[in-house]
Amino acid sequence: MDAFIAAQRVGDRGKVIGIDMTPEMIKKANENARKFGLKNVEFRLGDIEAIPIKDESIDVIISNCVINLVPDKYKAFKEAYRVLKPGGRMFISDIVVDGKLPDEVRGAIEAYTACIGGALKEQEYIQKIKDAGFVDVKIIDKVKFMARCVASARIKACKPRR
Repeated sequence: MDAFIAAQRVGDRGKVIGIDMTPEMIKKANENARKFGLKNVEFRLGDIEAIPIKDESIDVIISNCVINLVPDKYKAFKEAYRVLKPGGRMFISDIVVDGKLPDEVRGAIEAYTACIGGALKEQEYIQKIKDAGFVDVKIIDKVKFMARCVASARIKACKPRR
């Protein structure tokens, strides 16, 4: 859905590339793009830790509750940095831990698939983005839930201009 909304926002002069690691989702996304008549959106089979896009070719990256499911979050951020043009921006909506998750939650498969088990502490998450080379990293807003030890955060980061 994020790709379809973005495709409408960028209009005919822009292009949206959606990435997913499952052939089934790529097939479904392409079917929906045809159904909606969107010609400025493309879907590629790929992994966020090895994005199938050439270096410095993207203006904006959006990610909605994906990074917390990625085993190597730093590698995912380095890949985002690689494909962004200088001055490009990354907007993320994701789950962060704001406190201590109980061990039984952290280890539960249900918590992992609900995007909680793989979540990082807020400062660790932000630091990984900075370590990947991003600047002006900031949490735009967040909403706490689950006994206030987990939050849904919206984060902005920029690739420096040359």
